[in-house]
Amino acid sequence: MTNDEIRDFIQNAIKENRVMLFMKGTPHQPACGFSARASGCLNALGVQYAALDVLPDPRIREELSGISGWPTIPQLFIDGELVGGSDIVLEMFESGELAELLGVEQQQAPAVEEPQPQQRPVGLENRLN
Repeated sequence: MTNDEIRDFIQNAIKENRVMLFMKGTPHQPACGFSARASGCLNALGVQYAALDVLPDPRIREELSGISGWPTIPQLFIDGELVGGSDIVLEMFESGELAELLGVEQQQAPAVEEPQPQQRPVGLENRLN
């Protein structure tokens, strides 16, 4: 797959999924604590989201950063716009701003440290290998 095809795939994923999380690993098996916290926040809110593991091919991360202008992973997009990485997502979750942005009600809960497995995440078929 060419870099242009990878870029197109990423852009389509952002466009086609209201809530799109690019992360290391998967929501059920995050490969780093930052990705675990970001997916954990979404899981705690019970929202449906798509997630894509950036680890299988380094070009995924390179192209994603080129699109977003954000150098680190995870990256959360909502309605086609970059929200931010793990720290921003966690801060928005704790303040209730993330729930408001997603149009869901947030129950009072402690800060999310680990992912809370649920059946909500929608995995994308990784055709970038």
